[in-house]
Amino acid sequence: MTDSELAVAWVQAWSGRDPTVFAAICEPDLHYEDPLTPAPLRGPAALGDHARRLWEAFPDVRMEAASDPLADAARVAMPVRLLGTHTEAIEGLPPSGRPVRVHALCYAELAGGRLHRVRTFLDVYDAGTQLGVLPRRGTLGEKALLMLQGFGLRSRS
Repeated sequence: MTDSELAVAWVQAWSGRDPTVFAAICEPDLHYEDPLTPAPLRGPAALGDHARRLWEAFPDVRMEAASDPLADAARVAMPVRLLGTHTEAIEGLPPSGRPVRVHALCYAELAGGRLHRVRTFLDVYDAGTQLGVLPRRGTLGEKALLMLQGFGLRSRS
């Protein structure tokens, strides 16, 4: 499979709602991370379970390419967008009914023509503001949240 075909298959796997598809494009010892995984996932089945939770909370979610992948013989970077509507609970978060559009970058190391180590980068804070669970950037609510976290507190001496 070429790098471009692999990138297309990755996007289709996330949009296709079949968790077993990841086995065809990922190495059996896949290592996967994104900001929503508390620890790295190991293997295509674990990735499929992770995707299933996303599909349950966002039944209409789809991934689409944001631009052409950047690749060489050992790596591929895939700029993508995730789009969907939050209609079911996930990880204790009740459904908001809100649409979400999040840009992400999936960076993968390749082995044997398949994905071996994949790390997805996305702005979780932006997703949280779109869902209405975090204050918009630049607002008083965001400043209060940052102060509660210990940012912006300085001695005035």
